[in-house]
Amino acid sequence: MEKLRKLALSIGSLALLTLIFGILTDDTEIWKSAAIGSAIALSIGIGAIKTLKGYQYTAWIITAVVCGMTYPDAFLQIGSIDLRNKWLILLIIQMVMFGMGMKMSIKDFTGISKTGKGIAVGLMSHFTVMPLMGLLLTKIFHFEMEIAAGIILIGCCSSGLASNVMTYIAKGNLVLSVTVTAITTIFAPIMTPFLMKILAGTLIEVKFINMMMEIIKIVIVPLSAALIHDFLKTATITQVKKVNIATCISVIWLIAASLLWSSFISWNSPEVLESLEIINFLAGAIIVGALYHKLSRRIVKLDDFMPYLSMAGIIYFTTVTTAAGRDNLLQVGFLLFISAVIHNSAGYFFGYLFSRLLGLSKPDARTLAFEVGLQNGGMATGLAGTMGKLGTVGLAAAIFSPWMNISGSILANYWKRRAEKESLKTEKENLEVASSN
Repeated sequence: MEKLRKLALSIGSLALLTLIFGILTDDTEIWKSAAIGSAIALSIGIGAIKTLKGYQYTAWIITAVVCGMTYPDAFLQIGSIDLRNKWLILLIIQMVMFGMGMKMSIKDFTGISKTGKGIAVGLMSHFTVMPLMGLLLTKIFHFEMEIAAGIILIGCCSSGLASNVMTYIAKGNLVLSVTVTAITTIFAPIMTPFLMKILAGTLIEVKFINMMMEIIKIVIVPLSAALIHDFLKTATITQVKKVNIATCISVIWLIAASLLWSSFISWNSPEVLESLEIINFLAGAIIVGALYHKLSRRIVKLDDFMPYLSMAGIIYFTTVTTAAGRDNLLQVGFLLFISAVIHNSAGYFFGYLFSRLLGLSKPDARTLAFEVGLQNGGMATGLAGTMGKLGTVGLAAAIFSPWMNISGSILANYWKRRAEKESLKTEKENLEVASSN
């Protein structure tokens, strides 16, 4: 594998030279092909460089952006399949969230009693700093209305699951991290549409109930399926039987609902249909969780594979979003990137500052900096897709998400070194005290 990476790195370097040649000679086909070739080769080859190995996933995200910008038409439709179809986007987002849900556990919710103050600070900071900072950026840069709404949207979403990984690297409080992520996710179906209605209601039409239902489909349903799988890992025989009964009832319900759906439609009540749709999705979550658990017992490494499937899904909708919004990105892409840096940095800064001012320890403050600064870009993309506005409302997520991965990795590694120095200093002081006694 190492030889392949080194070979890819060499090919990528040559492709970069070809790219420069194509730009200088104004040969469109050469520089376009070289751009994609160098991006793909370097995404593979970057793993051969020890200091950059941790950024391989980010490199693939950048490759997705390059592909979407260079050949947009190729990533909008394949034959008769519209790659921006809201149901296709929804299914892929659910797959992404399910794969990320493998990192969560029912035990994560037991941390509430242990880290009550930290959770309160995290929730308050998360649902105030990021939405308001998003609003401020739209006022400063005067983005087109739907693009502005997308910036506010990503600020109103729950914590990204990447925050748990960054906290682990930075030697922060992992229990606090996963608990805040879980709680902000549970609150998202209420808080995200509420904040969007207040802050972005004049920019796009925000239907509170509709958005709440979509968030349940996008986030709560796939995470529920993942948690069912987690529950079954340690369930008793009686508990397994109860889950099996629930699975059978869910199958019967879905069959009945499919047969009677035309009758439900004839009632002409959108509220009833939306409620039934959510019940259908939740029934599907029970079935998927139970079936996946059985499959994972046969395929031992399946859980380890799922996060990679999630990454592939993120690369997919990053490519499609970039392709759909290419013309807008050419106009405001740089300003969106600047906005991403400011928005993300503000989350880290205020998350840390408020935590310290309110008396939390440095590890806890670093943890909440990640919880506030790292948003769930997948949720934002999914909501933009269900609105049919992937190329406008979804643009912020396409730019913000890669930057959050880069900045989070840099900050996590910096704080890791600081934590190690602080630990050594504490040990040294303890030894000095012990020797003096």
